[in-house]
Amino acid sequence: MPKLVRLYIVNVAIGFGLSAVFLGVLLGLDVAGLRHLILGSQMGWLAGVMIFMFSGTIFAGVQFGIAVMAMAERDDPPQGGLRQHDALIPVRAEAAVRKRR
Repeated sequence: MPKLVRLYIVNVAIGFGLSAVFLGVLLGLDVAGLRHLILGSQMGWLAGVMIFMFSGTIFAGVQFGIAVMAMAERDDPPQGGLRQHDALIPVRAEAAVRKRR
């Protein structure tokens, strides 16, 4: 299996694991009455599955993005931006003002 595919699968699994924990915390703490809504209704399980899938998709994407960005190589020194050794020097500017008639 290619390394990139393995990296993706592992991070998706981590993201959906976090989603399961997130749903458990939502139900455990009864945030906004979700426990009552999900467990007290016949179709509440569908809402739980939807919360799990949608938050899992978000968490998996964020987890994969973090993993890919962490793979960056830092060969070059930082480019651009404000350099610490540059000092700002105030310059006087003349402004002409006309009087109203």
